[in-house]
Amino acid sequence: MRLDGRKALVTAAGQGIGRAATLAMAAEGAQVCATDINAELLAGYAGVANVSTAVLDVLDKAAIQALAETLPALDVIFNCAGVVHGGTALQATDRDWDFAFDLNVRSQFWVAQAFLPGMIAKGGGSIVNMSSVCGVKGLPNRFIYGASKAAVIGLSKSIAADFVKQGVRCNAICPGTVDTPSLQGRIDSAADPVAARNDFVARQPMGRLAQAHEIAPLVVFLASDDSMFITGQAYNVDGGITI
Repeated sequence: MRLDGRKALVTAAGQGIGRAATLAMAAEGAQVCATDINAELLAGYAGVANVSTAVLDVLDKAAIQALAETLPALDVIFNCAGVVHGGTALQATDRDWDFAFDLNVRSQFWVAQAFLPGMIAKGGGSIVNMSSVCGVKGLPNRFIYGASKAAVIGLSKSIAADFVKQGVRCNAICPGTVDTPSLQGRIDSAADPVAARNDFVARQPMGRLAQAHEIAPLVVFLASDDSMFITGQAYNVDGGITI
């Protein structure tokens, strides 16, 4: 699944799945622009072949457009930025809802809107959007998160339908519980971190958490020519949650 010569952009590339996907695509020969709001995390790419970095707040539409004007036309976009909100519909607030939909959905819309013209002009490309198993299967205490991640699937299918004739493919990936710094932060904030980790593990019939490097190969596949006949799909990578 070589990606030699491909130009790629990854959001939230500083850690977790975003970093794993960036390193995996770079290892296959892609020239990857790794973006994140946290400059300190991006410093971890110093000396990594095929990776350049740019600080980017995906909630800033003007900043996204400005970056699009400085980069060459892309072959691959991996929209990885997102936030997990916990709670039910009775516990959700309008502020929580707005922030989650802005970061999980609107940012993907803005990135696609900024970079699609260049992608179309060069003859096509692949957009990979981060959804979640929570967008496919209802899980407890994930009301806002599940709603926003289901919206990502709809967004991805719509882009796929609109631009399939121009050679642009768009797919979503739907991970289960992945052992990332973000997850660890939620575990650490729980009243009983040990029980919280055990609960996360128990959700997967495989009996363990995924590792970020186990999600990255799907991003590489969807970025590559091996997936040229695939568009508008949502891929579950969930340790059996949706069996």
